[in-house]
Formats: sequence, structure tokens, C-alpha cells
Amino acid sequence: MSDEETIGVYDAKADDYAKCVEQSEPDPTLLAFLAKVKEGGRILDLGCGVANASAVMRDENFQVDAVDASASMVALANKTHDIGAAQQRFDALKATEFYDGVWANFSLLHTSKADFPRHLKQVRTALKPDGIFHIGMKLGEGEIRDSIGRFYSYYSFEELCEYLEAAGFTVLDHALGEGTGLSGEISPWAMILSKR
Repeated sequence: MSDEETIGVYDAKADDYAKCVEQSEPDPTLLAFLAKVKEGGRILDLGCGVANASAVMRDENFQVDAVDASASMVALANKTHDIGAAQQRFDALKATEFYDGVWANFSLLHTSKADFPRHLKQVRTALKPDGIFHIGMKLGEGEIRDSIGRFYSYYSFEELCEYLEAAGFTVLDHALGEGTGLSGEISPWAMILSKR
């Protein structure tokens, strides 16, 4: 993520975000992702937020690299989970065939449509052959800011599958739904599991 206003919102609202994403049980979608990743493999949590998913990955004996563009999110992630999260933007991903899995859960939706294909290719390059990629995105059209100032790019489910396939991924599974986010707005979403 490189949009300064969006990063600023997350810096200011990290505690509110933590309350918004609090769960008593691991996300079934996360467990399905982990079931596909090589046992004990290395996973990149790209846009980790407060690193709840990273903590589950670690507890399931995976090696986790948790990164987020927001300094406040990283600080809260490390305070809460002692996970070793680092501040990093999407463009800093330079790894080649290093990860067994990449978890990008509602993070890449903050990148522009112009940059989205490039970031998908960076993720593919970072994955080992047969590496597993999870992406969560809100569904819709266009590029807009939400009511609290965060930048979003919206796609249809079909468009997301086309982008993934164009970047060299094979779609394995998906889930569709809707939920209320930090802004209080209800949005439809797609979570897509794919393989390099």
C-alpha cells in the first residue's frame, strides 16, 4: 500500500480496527488456506493488520513474516502477539520463490487498478512452485474512498479470477459473502484461494 491517506487512517484507528476484527475462533477460510500450505512452511502475511492471522499461523507451526504499511498496526501486532511484524509496503516485496504461502486478506484492495497486476506478479514471484495464495477483496466497481478516507479498488468476482489467471495463478476455491468493516459500511466480498 502506498496511499498516504489510507495509511494515516489505519495509524489513527489501529485500536478500533483491532476491536472490529476480533474473533474468538480462527477464521475457517484461514484454516482452509493453512491446510493447503506445506506443513511447517513459510508464509507471508501481506498487510497483516494487527496480525491475528499471523498468530494462528505461528500457533499451527508455520514460519510467518508479518508486514503492514501502518506503523501503528505493526506496533499493535507486536504488542498483542509478539509476532515480529515489520513495517513494509507492497512494493517492497522482492522475494523470489521464498514463500510456501501468501495471505493477502483485504489488503491489496487498497492498491490502484493500475498497480494491481504488478503486485499480483510480485506475489507469484515470491511464491515457491505450487505455493498457495489467498486474497480477500471487496466486490464492486471503480476506485473510491470510503467514508473514513481509505482508498479502495473494486472488482467483480469474475474480474478477480481473470486477474489471477493472467498473473499465472490457478484458482482452487472461493467464498463469497458480505460484512461490516471499520467504516461501518456493509460490503460484499470474495475470498479466493489459488496456487502458483
